[in-house]
Amino acid sequence: MKVTKIQYTVSPEFAETNKKNIAAVMAELRTLNHPDFRYSTYCGEDGKTFTHLFIAKDDEAKKIIAGVESFKHFQAELNGSNPEVPPQFENVTVVGSSWN
Repeated sequence: MKVTKIQYTVSPEFAETNKKNIAAVMAELRTLNHPDFRYSTYCGEDGKTFTHLFIAKDDEAKKIIAGVESFKHFQAELNGSNPEVPPQFENVTVVGSSWN
């Protein structure tokens, strides 16, 4: 299992757009209903710091999201928004979970 944590901070003006873009990604991923990954996003108390957790069965599953149109749009807009803190990627290891 491959787990990646991505965290970044956007400008206050871009936060709502980012949330809408994330909602579009999640809607498309729910439609795909792919069994080999889970993806969730969280917003911090400041309303502008986002944390994404991407849990993939393997490297092949990680490639699936790259082809999702709404994800491409999300990435392009995020990169063009000049984030206050750019995305930081960290691979983490699952120690335990309440689901399979």
